[in-house]
Amino acid sequence: MIATTDGPQRFRVLATARSFCRSDGPHHDYLAQHGCDVELRPPDQPLSAAQLAKLLPGHHGVILGLDTCDASALERADKLRVISRFGVGTDAVDLEAARRNGVAVTITPGSNTGAVAEATIGLIFALARDLPAAVAATRAGHWQRRSGWELDGKTLGLIGFGAIGQAVARKALALAMRIVAFDPHVEVATPGVRPVDLPTLLASSDVISLHAPLTPETRNLLDRSAFARMKAGAYLVNTARGGLVDEEALHEALEAGRLAGAALDVFAHEPPSHSPLIGHDRVIATPHFGAHTREATVRTAMLAAENLVRVLRGEACPNVVNRVPPRGWAVTEAP
Repeated sequence: MIATTDGPQRFRVLATARSFCRSDGPHHDYLAQHGCDVELRPPDQPLSAAQLAKLLPGHHGVILGLDTCDASALERADKLRVISRFGVGTDAVDLEAARRNGVAVTITPGSNTGAVAEATIGLIFALARDLPAAVAATRAGHWQRRSGWELDGKTLGLIGFGAIGQAVARKALALAMRIVAFDPHVEVATPGVRPVDLPTLLASSDVISLHAPLTPETRNLLDRSAFARMKAGAYLVNTARGGLVDEEALHEALEAGRLAGAALDVFAHEPPSHSPLIGHDRVIATPHFGAHTREATVRTAMLAAENLVRVLRGEACPNVVNRVPPRGWAVTEAP
């Protein structure tokens, strides 16, 4: 703990990650047992940097969801020592500014891998059988038997082959899909998965699923040029980050019939209240729920709490990601 002349000082911790704050689980007791006085402030929507800046002063640690934490917010963080991300994405946190200010940033790798992988496969099934439209028609009293397509034998292209991409590949192989994968920073070594370059993946895949982190390098990775290279009638699934896709270009590709459909769990701006993709009849839109299972929430919350406590106590934490400036796509664990 932080020493004072009167003895050990308890840690002041702010938690804004909604699932962390609102879920029951051992993480609350764990923090209390390790000297943390936690202020739960879950917002209805992710906080902007300006909103977060007003809350950070006086706190030694913060557990963030998708809130934006940039240099302007960190300037107000007079006592902050650790940002514990509830999840693995760090695109909303300025890692370099945190490092300059002596603030460690941690993530929770592996805690929601299964949940996101299962959501991805579920969305592929939903696209294949047009499930939302079939349900809506039946509820409206229309007995319409729609013809879908089978996953068996179709080619699934995975852009990004980290833990989640690999988990999706294993599940898709069990469904007899052909798998190709592209990731310039991760070796594609899973049996049954063929490594390819990005143009080959775009041209050959019946379904393309995104599993890359959002970085300056990958922002709008799927743009008009990429959609033009895709196999006619292909489908897109995105359970990673909305910023990977140029949403205007995706809308154009759907309208032109270049793409047969898309399933989007993430958007560039959330909630996407003004996006034409939400109401499109060939888009399945879900509210960034891929990682939200009961099991994954408990695992992620506990690991986020453990990461925070380790840093505050000066212990080694393998999940710190900003000891050096990030490079490439993949967020790597510090040694």
